[in-house]
Amino acid sequence: MSVFPRVPVPIPVSSASRFRGGLLSLSLLGLLSVGSACKPKPPSAGPPIFDDEFEHAGAELGSDYRNTAPPGVYTLTDGALAVRGAFNHPLWLARELPENAVIELDAWSDSPDGDIKVELFGDGQSYAKTVSYTSTGYVVIHGGWKNSLSALCRMDEHADDRRTRKDLKVVPGKRYHYVISRRGSRLEWFIDGELALDFEDPAPLTGPGHRYFGFNNWQTPVHFDNLRVRAL
Repeated sequence: MSVFPRVPVPIPVSSASRFRGGLLSLSLLGLLSVGSACKPKPPSAGPPIFDDEFEHAGAELGSDYRNTAPPGVYTLTDGALAVRGAFNHPLWLARELPENAVIELDAWSDSPDGDIKVELFGDGQSYAKTVSYTSTGYVVIHGGWKNSLSALCRMDEHADDRRTRKDLKVVPGKRYHYVISRRGSRLEWFIDGELALDFEDPAPLTGPGHRYFGFNNWQTPVHFDNLRVRAL
């Protein structure tokens, strides 16, 4: 039997380039798919156990809330909750939160100073009695300190363990949708579907003294709407 030497068949440069380009494209598509799959998403939860669109028949907030601020600081205006100059006197929701919960709300400010603020898993009654104030729960601050810093804090909003970002500014007049969740030791804060900040708490704030949600404010006029609480 005759044996013929193997002769390599040349691949045209254009074909080889297309082949390599195809592999590269597939690799990029794979990486993009993995990246999309790993992208954090707001948690799924059950139906609301409490919701308020602030379309109250009268001007009163009613028994669902515990107001620690002077009269007129928190008001119902144009179908939303408006607040200005609360100076860390929260408006507490009088209903207890589930230990693992998702809290949704809309928030906005017409001021370039931003400073949108809420608390969760607090005691439902505390407020500032001096200029200094330490929360009894977690604090979410969007565009605080004259729109220079956003933060997710455990009790003390000035503590070293707070999670912060400088690029999350409040655009005056823009309406934001917040989803804030706590599952076990992990807290996550989403703004318009994107993860803004998260916090892993080795000693989660649970039990008596840590069961309530509150709207809060320092001085800037802000608005809130469409509050919903769900259990995880």
